[in-house]
Amino acid sequence: MTATIDNERTIVIGTRKSQLALVQTYWVKKELETYFPSVEFEVEKMSTQGDKILDVALAKIGDKGLFTKELELGMINNEVDFAVHSLKDLPTNLPEGLMLGCVTERVNPADALVVNEKHKDKQLETLPEGSVIGTSSLRRLAQLRHHFPHLTFKDVRGNVNTRLGKLDAGEYDGIILAVAGLERLSMGDRIHQVIPPDISLHAVGQGALGIECRIGDDSVLEIIKSIEHADSRDCTMAERSFLRVLEGGCQVPIGVNSSIDGNNLTLTGMVASLDGKQLLKDSVTGDRSNPDEIGSQLAEKLKQQGAGEILAAIIAETR
Repeated sequence: MTATIDNERTIVIGTRKSQLALVQTYWVKKELETYFPSVEFEVEKMSTQGDKILDVALAKIGDKGLFTKELELGMINNEVDFAVHSLKDLPTNLPEGLMLGCVTERVNPADALVVNEKHKDKQLETLPEGSVIGTSSLRRLAQLRHHFPHLTFKDVRGNVNTRLGKLDAGEYDGIILAVAGLERLSMGDRIHQVIPPDISLHAVGQGALGIECRIGDDSVLEIIKSIEHADSRDCTMAERSFLRVLEGGCQVPIGVNSSIDGNNLTLTGMVASLDGKQLLKDSVTGDRSNPDEIGSQLAEKLKQQGAGEILAAIIAETR
């Protein structure tokens, strides 16, 4: 059933205030305006808990809605109609009354190494022993420790510009950021090395935008569905199912990679210990029409190999 679009209604889009969040949100707004030129869209900027607490490691302050809770309250209170998120920040279990209404076309989901000037001729494989690498992600930390135990890892917080400033000031020899974020900020020239998936599987949903809205608001759902990308939706649904069944949040060492070939969807998943000494990896291929089942199967496969015990130990360690 097709909803009736109310051209008299102003659609309010919720977003975080960070530069990257605003770039992503205004991209969504522009895309929607091409499909619905008679609808007025307005942007409402909000600060989230994750934006405000910058002196504590992400894993220490918890991950339940760290970058989304305030936006979700805005939707529940009818202050905003939908919210644009980096999909990797959106928890797999959403508040009652809200849903993931749309997944946009994914851009490169890989991680990137950015180095300071003195290491411009080096990559991860050739950085000298003891080089300090900044990352706030336990997923990146665990995988890089596994492959490069001779490097030193240090937490880094703040937005992309803040992190790059710390790198350029010499606090780090290199930092790890998402290729997607750097490219969306027109900073692709700072990417020194795109890290291949055999070294670092990316975060669930990385590279895609997720648009969250109220259940039952059919006119808004119809509007945002106009920019959904089917391949990206199916891949990220499998990834989110994998994360949900493992009961992992955004701040645990769980990585993924997914691809579609015809009607087949292949999902690769990884769970690692914080020291990188234990790393489990496996894959499942299934029909793309049931991505949740593919993610669930892979999660159970890794649980049988000991993933549950690894994650339980990490949760206890980071509390």
